Formats: sequence, structure tokens, C-alpha cells
Amino acid sequence: MTITRVWHGRTKAEHADEYLNFLMECGVPDYKSVDGNLSVEIWRRSEGAECHFWTVTKWDGYESIERFAGKDIGQAKYYPDDAEFLLEFEPNVQHYETFEF
Repeated sequence: MTITRVWHGRTKAEHADEYLNFLMECGVPDYKSVDGNLSVEIWRRSEGAECHFWTVTKWDGYESIERFAGKDIGQAKYYPDDAEFLLEFEPNVQHYETFEF
């Protein structure tokens, strides 16, 4: 079974491109470096003065997510430079059993 992990964050719209570049240079390689990571997608949507980001990753199981996120896989993982961009630090992520056909 595949597990999809979804993280959400918000930036000021004026920082959207810079944050996307940061995610591609720092976050994506970190996800992909973990055995059991199957894919990484970044979703982005602007809403006025803010921009929403979702990082959607697929994993081969909860054990692989734990190698990435630590023992509490429901807790969001942040990088030091996130503080330069994010408007808040949402504490949790969501996990979903994923079925593809």
C-alpha cells in the first residue's frame, strides 16, 4: 500500500517564487534522499496577498515516512530557512492510504 503525506504552508505572494526555489533546492532533495520515497509534488495556489503551498509525497509505507520525519510522523518537518518565508508553522501533516488504478 502507498501512503501519501500532505504538508501545507503559506507565504506572502511576493515570496512565492523564492519559496518554490527553496523547496526545490532543499526540501525536494531531502525527501528524495530517503529510501521508500516514491514521489514528490509541490502544489501552489495564489490567493490575493498570500500563496499556499502543499508538498505531496508518496511513500512505500509508514516506516519510510518515519525515516524522513522522525518517530512522530504526524508532526510537520521544517527547515531552518522556512522561517524566512512561512507566515505560520502548522504543526501537523496528513497521511492517506493511496490507491492508484
